[in-house]
Amino acid sequence: MTTESIIRMEAVNKWYGEFQVLTGIDLSVRQGERIVICGPSGSGKSTLIRCINRLETVQKGRIVVDGIDLTAGGKNVDAVRAEVGMVFQQFNLFPHLTILENCTLAPMRSRGMTKAQAEEVAMKYLTRVRIPEQASKYPSQLSGGQQQRVAIARALCMSPKIMLFDEPTSALDPEMVKEVLDTMIGLAEDGMTMLCVTHEMGFARSVADRVIFMADGKIVEQAPPQEFFGNPKDERTRQFLGQILSSHQAH
Repeated sequence: MTTESIIRMEAVNKWYGEFQVLTGIDLSVRQGERIVICGPSGSGKSTLIRCINRLETVQKGRIVVDGIDLTAGGKNVDAVRAEVGMVFQQFNLFPHLTILENCTLAPMRSRGMTKAQAEEVAMKYLTRVRIPEQASKYPSQLSGGQQQRVAIARALCMSPKIMLFDEPTSALDPEMVKEVLDTMIGLAEDGMTMLCVTHEMGFARSVADRVIFMADGKIVEQAPPQEFFGNPKDERTRQFLGQILSSHQAH
């Protein structure tokens, strides 16, 4: 991990109408750092990561990604989006395209690859997420876990420097969660800069360099996992972890 910040958020504020969804967010992410963002529903977690590739715009503050000022807008937005892969809760695959076509579309359109080049890259990443044999199928023929792994492969086909995950396992059946988390652990081991919004605390413990807890649109606490889970400072963090723990025990 380098000391260089690949993402910097400075005094970021965002409103939806009257409602302030992000308040005074300061966050610096080093290249190769793996961050897990957790917190109760409505705490601003998804909005925060969606601001990093300008799926959401901010009204105040600055966001710099890989040296590019996103808040300046214009061409900068496209430049950043080319560097940032995003995986959502819903898989967002094109139903009328095969798995392979889903993966080759963006590299051909925005990276200018030939079909053969794009297919080679796509097969490399489908192999990486352990589903190369599904390449000629359509999304509806795959399980949820497989579709989410395709979504990860598709994002990787653009050779992003940063991967954003927005609750990537929350729409999945419990038995499929592990296969997606295993894929993400593999990426983390490759040194990918990752920001992941998730309730999977086991993943946070084993993979994160830093865990961030958000509540009411603010970053309340952030620490390495050992410290975050072992000795949370803020009362809201303690409550949240207590709730997660008891819901896991209930299952």
